[in-house]
Amino acid sequence: LWSSFHALGTEMIITKSGRRMFPALKVKFCGLDPDKLYYVRLEFLQPDSRKYRYIYHSSRWMVSGSGDTISSQQCHKAVEEPISGQIVCSQIVSFERLKLTNTEPAKPGQVSLVSMQKFQPQFVVEEVREADISSSSEAEKYVVMFPQTSFMAVTAYQNHRITTLKIASNPFAKGFRESGKD
Repeated sequence: LWSSFHALGTEMIITKSGRRMFPALKVKFCGLDPDKLYYVRLEFLQPDSRKYRYIYHSSRWMVSGSGDTISSQQCHKAVEEPISGQIVCSQIVSFERLKLTNTEPAKPGQVSLVSMQKFQPQFVVEEVREADISSSSEAEKYVVMFPQTSFMAVTAYQNHRITTLKIASNPFAKGFRESGKD
């Protein structure tokens, strides 16, 4: 599903009250130490500092000037408490409840982004280290990024093909589909 959206140029709606991402970001991790504790979070990077606008006649995004930088790194923890590697690897980690907003500061469960700019989500799994450990070993930290999850933050969909695909693919958008009465 992400590849289908990426081929069209994924757009995600941001609102004052916050809007859930569709498709949602879900990932399965493996290979973590089952006895160690980890934080799992989703961070949003800005691949560039440009503002874009959508050109309708050519159906593509063009640079329209310099954009705004987000005030702080926008991230969302999967859970507030650290969880064992065994639990992380035994389930799918889902960020489907995360909401995207354009207000600062973001409320809990939200990340604040800037409209008409690109963002790239990345998953981060970081080992929890006690402050008094004087070990020479570094805490484990894994960063995973899927290029097909990049998106343009918008306040309204610009590309009609994205709108059509979201309506067709999102089970919660059934009210926008034509009735199937025969």
